[in-house]
Amino acid sequence: MTLAFYFDAQVNKSIADGLRDRGIDVLRAQDDGFDERPDNEVLDRATELNRLVVTFDKDFLVEAHRRQFAGIEFPGIVLSRQSQVEPGQWITELELIACCLTAEDTQNQVVYLPIR
Repeated sequence: MTLAFYFDAQVNKSIADGLRDRGIDVLRAQDDGFDERPDNEVLDRATELNRLVVTFDKDFLVEAHRRQFAGIEFPGIVLSRQSQVEPGQWITELELIACCLTAEDTQNQVVYLPIR
């Protein structure tokens, strides 16, 4: 079973579409009515749905750290600076994450792109 993603509002729709074309389960915050919600609520929603948050927003690091320190579980966050990774590379690397990692691998973790 592959991991499922929850895309923050800033992530380009073309990346979601490219992953969907490869059979990866992606839900965009815009499609879920969460595109105007604060980061903590987006992460709560992703946790409720058991999906990794994919974002360019480094403010999610603050929320991840808070939860790690408080012992609050979350399915994980995939983070990159937008300028560091081209859309095609995002698709390839997110597909690798979805197919090669398990929920236990990403639980309460932040995964950085590009993968090095």
